[in-house]
Amino acid sequence: MKILISDAFDKSLPQKLARFGEVTDDKSQLPESNVVLVRSKTKCTKEYIDGAPNLKLIIRGGVGIDNIDVEYAKSKGIQVNNTPAASSIAVGELAMAMIAAIPNRIIEGHTTMLQGRWAKKELKRSELYGKTLGLIGAGRIAMEVAKRANAFGMEVIAYDPYLTEVDHATLVPLDEMLGKADIISLHTPVTPETKGMMNAEMIAKMKDGVIIVNTARGKIVNEQDLVVALREGKVRAYGTDVWFSDPPPEDCPLLTAPNVFMTPHIGAQSKENLLRIGDEVERIIGEFTKK
Repeated sequence: MKILISDAFDKSLPQKLARFGEVTDDKSQLPESNVVLVRSKTKCTKEYIDGAPNLKLIIRGGVGIDNIDVEYAKSKGIQVNNTPAASSIAVGELAMAMIAAIPNRIIEGHTTMLQGRWAKKELKRSELYGKTLGLIGAGRIAMEVAKRANAFGMEVIAYDPYLTEVDHATLVPLDEMLGKADIISLHTPVTPETKGMMNAEMIAKMKDGVIIVNTARGKIVNEQDLVVALREGKVRAYGTDVWFSDPPPEDCPLLTAPNVFMTPHIGAQSKENLLRIGDEVERIIGEFTKK
């Protein structure tokens, strides 16, 4: 068995997988590879899959599989797996860090200090205690955020059309969540229903001065509509780790919009998470070889 590691994983992974066969990171060996390991950078399109006639298994180290043409892979007899449980804590902690940092003005405080300014009177903080956090999507990552928000004394409400009960939040209809939440955190995959869902119509239903945090997918957001809402003050701030593309193009309107707090898609980049992903990959390949 030949295993191609196409994207960045923990450096210990090749040794873990050596018992299954040859492990390489040489992308020119795709045609001979039986297993391909990807994260978000490699796009497993129809053309990519056609260039791998010996491929039997694709593993996405992470939550989403929107960078894989799953239906075409299946039509070629290729199994597709991801590692959703591994990344939940890492991404959930980043979302919670943004939820805490933005109303507490931590980023602005740091920046003004670097500028030689003493902005004590300017930077009025807002506490999380007693505020309402709204979650759009209530899966694994969202519930990690909910558990942490509960510890801050926040009321946590969530909208998820596919669930009837969750442990750490109260499920409510979408419009109720939009109208009540002080902070909204996005946790949905990109589907035909969710692509561009965060648009002017949805934003209009939110509280004035709402904070939006996105550690899910950039394509959930209509960037132009969000920029307008930021400039008008309807949205107090937008914290994002995700983009339409990695990296975003230079003309991405969010890069120059006011009150946007951004990171370069580092949600799953914790050392601990990379080790958990490696363990999951090893388990998946082990089960695959037993078939």
